[in-house]
Amino acid sequence: MTWHAECIDPAFDVQVKQEPGVTGAERLLLVLSALASRGKAMSAKDMLAATGLAQSTLYRQVAVLKRWGFVTEDAGYYAPGPISLQLALGFDVNSLLVESSREGMLQLARTSQESVGLVVAVNDQVVCLEMVESTHSLRCSFEKGRAVPLKAGASARSLLAFMHEKARGETLERIFAGDPQGRAAMEAELEQIRARGYAVSESEVDPGVWGVSAPVFRRVARGVLANASITLMAPTSRVAGREPQLADWTLRTAHGISARLQTD
Repeated sequence: MTWHAECIDPAFDVQVKQEPGVTGAERLLLVLSALASRGKAMSAKDMLAATGLAQSTLYRQVAVLKRWGFVTEDAGYYAPGPISLQLALGFDVNSLLVESSREGMLQLARTSQESVGLVVAVNDQVVCLEMVESTHSLRCSFEKGRAVPLKAGASARSLLAFMHEKARGETLERIFAGDPQGRAAMEAELEQIRARGYAVSESEVDPGVWGVSAPVFRRVARGVLANASITLMAPTSRVAGREPQLADWTLRTAHGISARLQTD
């Protein structure tokens, strides 16, 4: 997992605020989640703003995490420590979803000559679990381990559209709190995405980047559940006239991965 010093558009900077009644253990996880979401080293000021914790509380949590190797400090900046890296490596090796998706993602990237990501929804964020980079240049917010808010872009809408109905309702309630019109518009769009089978966006998360995202389904006790999406990303300058083909390839790739997950 690579941690970059470059800044991402502040409009898409993930905030992981504490909720009333959280336990001490949850505060530790809150700090770790903030560090993981940022994707670069954070100052104490950044962490206070991201978590909403009191300064004394934040320092207590950081001290514990440093002692156990989950957080490291360098010149007043904090980042995930070596134990966090071990967790990430263990996830890479043992994740059935990632392993089942990798071959299809590689094929889609070779065929399209564009970047392909595997994304999931976690805590109202879109988290990139795996990324196959294009040989061509592409500057976007998605890279392995990074997160963006679950609100804008093809990835977010694909995940929301095919999410379990109860979970989707609860998520939209949080994301669009105080904005009933915004929620109604999103729900109407999500219905169209379910009918079409995939989501498309342009310049919503990153200027000049087009994306198409299709759901990945796995078998559960009560049927099948969409728990991830495959997203293809490309500069709008390379996409013109290719949109239907890229969407079809992405949808076919997601279907292939779903079939593999349901038979493994």
